[in-house]
Amino acid sequence: MTAVVTLGIDHVGLTVRSVAGLVSSLLPRMSGLDSKGRQAEYRAAYISDGSCVVTLWQLKEKGPNCEFDRLGHIGLHHLAFKVSGEAELRSAFERVGAWPGVVVEFAPEFSGKGPKVHFMINEPGGTRIEFAWDPR
Repeated sequence: MTAVVTLGIDHVGLTVRSVAGLVSSLLPRMSGLDSKGRQAEYRAAYISDGSCVVTLWQLKEKGPNCEFDRLGHIGLHHLAFKVSGEAELRSAFERVGAWPGVVVEFAPEFSGKGPKVHFMINEPGGTRIEFAWDPR
């Protein structure tokens, strides 16, 4: 049997409480991230760093929604952004942690025993976002 060959992540899809809110929070605050358009009839917006595309779908209000429980829900766990160095990671933490409505889940720390270092936030709509640097 022939193995499947991949070339990395093509895109990540997220359902969020507010597409407009997340786009207006991320784009002005993250260098290199650009809007790639919207589809009103599809209730979607697209953002990219030139390598990976993130599709954002607007939540359709059908009833009560609950906050994400990483051990109790099947589906997206979080969205992770890679940064180029430890200084950039710490700088990102200072900037992102100060965004209005952001909840810091944890400050930069080793992922497991390291050497990868990461931090996690919850954006105002509740989506978990990780920023990581791996010296390997």
